[in-house]
Amino acid sequence: MARRFPSFRRWIWVVLGLAVGLALVALLVANRQSPGQEEAAREVPTLSVIEARPLDLRMEASGYGVARAAESWKATANVGGRVVERHPELESGNILPEGTELLALDPTRYQLTIAEAEAELASLDTEERQLDTEEENTQELLALERERLELEEQELDRVQRLAEQDQISRSARDKQHRATVAQRQAVAKLENELALVPTRRKRLQAQQEQARARLERAREDIADTRFEAPYDLRISEVDIELHDQASPGQLLFRADSTEAVEVEAHVPLPMLRRVVGGVAKLEQPPGALDLQERVGLQALDAEVALAGIREVVWSGRVARIASGLDPSTRTVRVVVRVEAPYDKAEPPERPALQPGMYVRVRLSGPSPVSRLIVPASAVHDGAIYLATAEDRLRRQPVEVAFEQDDLAVIADGLAPGDRVIVDDPVPAVDGMAVDPHRDEALEEELRRRAEGAGA
Repeated sequence: MARRFPSFRRWIWVVLGLAVGLALVALLVANRQSPGQEEAAREVPTLSVIEARPLDLRMEASGYGVARAAESWKATANVGGRVVERHPELESGNILPEGTELLALDPTRYQLTIAEAEAELASLDTEERQLDTEEENTQELLALERERLELEEQELDRVQRLAEQDQISRSARDKQHRATVAQRQAVAKLENELALVPTRRKRLQAQQEQARARLERAREDIADTRFEAPYDLRISEVDIELHDQASPGQLLFRADSTEAVEVEAHVPLPMLRRVVGGVAKLEQPPGALDLQERVGLQALDAEVALAGIREVVWSGRVARIASGLDPSTRTVRVVVRVEAPYDKAEPPERPALQPGMYVRVRLSGPSPVSRLIVPASAVHDGAIYLATAEDRLRRQPVEVAFEQDDLAVIADGLAPGDRVIVDDPVPAVDGMAVDPHRDEALEEELRRRAEGAGA
């Protein structure tokens, strides 16, 4: 009996534990509360809106290109010779003013040619003056000989009459005849000499022309031995050194004008058409096919900026449209000219516009009509969110004509006065209640950017 007592006590503790557990379970079940049936009230989102209204838009088109000098000089040797002078600043990258003597070749051989040609001309001039003197003397002699011939002819007539009357001998008559013939020969000789004077003068003149041509060519050759800057320029490449021997046709150095720079920008055709569409048309001449003849490109504003650095900007003008489209990109090649690209340069913050720089060209012109414009971020998969008069969100499909500078130009689906939600509500449930607040600052910024002030 004593050994069974500890086992009985264990069973009592088990039963008590079970009873306590069941009591706790019953207490929890009795105090259980049923779930509430009220739906949690949703918070109404506060959203920024702008009022849609027509805005004056400045149409833009942009493209990229590489700057190049509007005028370049390839200094080529027209004559040969040894380099005897070379400007110390004739090195790549240096800027030299107009009129600077950059290079000089040895002019000795051309100076000798000039001296020979001048000596030959002097000799020919002397011969010409001698010929003039001979002509004058021959004319005087001819006049005298003609008078003498006239006397001899008269004497021959008298002698012949006397001979017919047998008053003089035949030998006397023959003697006078021979004297008359001799005088005739003397006159004829002088006349022949005078007849040859024009031919001799022409020969001398031809020789003079040849000598003058040699002299002029030698003077041009000696001028070609000196290279002077024709305008303010920047040296790009030098291929000659002092004491080098230059050969005719050899490229000595290259230089670019600093007066202007051109950029051939590749602009997509649709963008250019939009910009050109707002430019006033010129009076078209009959058969005008060129865009420059049909449109006043001077009315377009052009701006050149370093690619990736929009703060470094130069003003330019559209110079021309290059012939044909780019064969690889099918873009229009618009040539923009920037005058005085080195003015206001403050390196390194603001460098000069130099050949070889990769730049972005922006063309702009006024739109012929006002446009409805919203931020491009307000367009969601071909639709915008509107705040209705009841302050409800409505999804409105729209047609975007084009985007420009993060602005979307709406062609259809939006009316003036509509309140466009510019935030991106999540979730955006059609018909949900919203708390719209007009953002007038954004409207003003939108107007400024549409007019091109914020570009």
